[in-house]
Amino acid sequence: MRSVASIMHLDLDAFFAAVEQRDKPSLRGKPVIVGGIGLRGVVSTASYEARVFGVGSAMAMSEARRRCPNAAFVGGRFGAYRQASGIVMGLLRELSPLVEPLSLDEAFVDLAAGEPRPLDSESLVGLAQDLRARLTAATGGLTASVGLGSSKFMAKVASELAKPDGVRLVEPGTEVATIAGLPARAIPGVGPATMDRLARLGVSTIADLQRLSQAEVVRELGKSSGEHLYRLARADDDRPVEPERETKSISVEDTFEHDINDAGVLARIAERHAVSVAERLARAELFARTVTVKVRWPDFSSISRSRTLNGATDRAEVVAQVARALLGGLDTSQGVRLLGVGVSGLVEVAQEPLFDLEVSAPGRVVEESEAPLTRHPAGWLAGSDVVHARLGAGWVWGSGLGRVTVRFETAETGPGPVRTFAIDDPELSAAPSPVLP
Repeated sequence: MRSVASIMHLDLDAFFAAVEQRDKPSLRGKPVIVGGIGLRGVVSTASYEARVFGVGSAMAMSEARRRCPNAAFVGGRFGAYRQASGIVMGLLRELSPLVEPLSLDEAFVDLAAGEPRPLDSESLVGLAQDLRARLTAATGGLTASVGLGSSKFMAKVASELAKPDGVRLVEPGTEVATIAGLPARAIPGVGPATMDRLARLGVSTIADLQRLSQAEVVRELGKSSGEHLYRLARADDDRPVEPERETKSISVEDTFEHDINDAGVLARIAERHAVSVAERLARAELFARTVTVKVRWPDFSSISRSRTLNGATDRAEVVAQVARALLGGLDTSQGVRLLGVGVSGLVEVAQEPLFDLEVSAPGRVVEESEAPLTRHPAGWLAGSDVVHARLGAGWVWGSGLGRVTVRFETAETGPGPVRTFAIDDPELSAAPSPVLP
């Protein structure tokens, strides 16, 4: 740990839902739930107004609808989220050359790096307050919670304590006392399975964990996990802020509206996923040595199968053929709930001549209409941006029975009128994606 609280953790508040409320004035101050709209959708983000009803991330959308039936349920607009995230990450890089993004909505920043600055507590809090004000102005109203601490762990804890829309600095020397009353789940890496094992030792809070010896923790969790957890429970964390996070894998997966047991359809979906994975490999200028297929069965159990090639590739036909072969080795007659294709073992150099694989021509890629997915239900996706030739910009309120309902409003207009059209109205079209910074 450091002697000053010079590591910052920034977390955008209810990010996806906040972007929707920013861009859709009629949703401001109301419960908004973003995620998969289909029968098996999962909540990605819930606004604070929806969280009052017990809705949270990773909850089944069906349960979210039961708990908060009057919420606005919208699909994700990742172009808008990436645009806002790019603005925020740009502001963070103005503060330090060491910025470690964890996702679109959170990052660590090493404030001791770069140009010298005062690192006393008052100056650091003032810097964080100034950053939050500039962030809100630059993003059109988004807010962030900021934590400052002597380590990455303490900065993350501080940002959680600052939520929503606040700043918290944990003074050096107070770390152990600050975390003592928190649940043990607050420690990174402590999930349900680990908590079940810790419960055998009577652990509920971090204070309970602090009372255990290292030998007791290691005996229950193993050497690596046990020693790591023992250290973090005592706020002992010297991990550096790493600006370049190595890409270790790339994958695409989808949950189907209904279980699919047709092997031909599944094979073609695997091909479509392989094409998407290969496109992302090419954009990243990487090549993959291992191809993996993931299948989730109707009972929610999952299985993965992998094959490591004698070379590295970014060719869609190679990834597709291996994925089809892996999938063909599984009995899918019971039906498949989720299918994913991924690659790993990423390198910067291709080794195509080493392949022992006879690449056949890929089969026909399945159209989405043949296998409806949670991310793309039939018709217009609720929440998506549209443009009407006469009425201008708006967003999809809902669709069905051959009709689509649109609310015509933008972030700048204030709440707007609602109109319904035929689903194939020639004057209605999808809006272009936002330009990324």
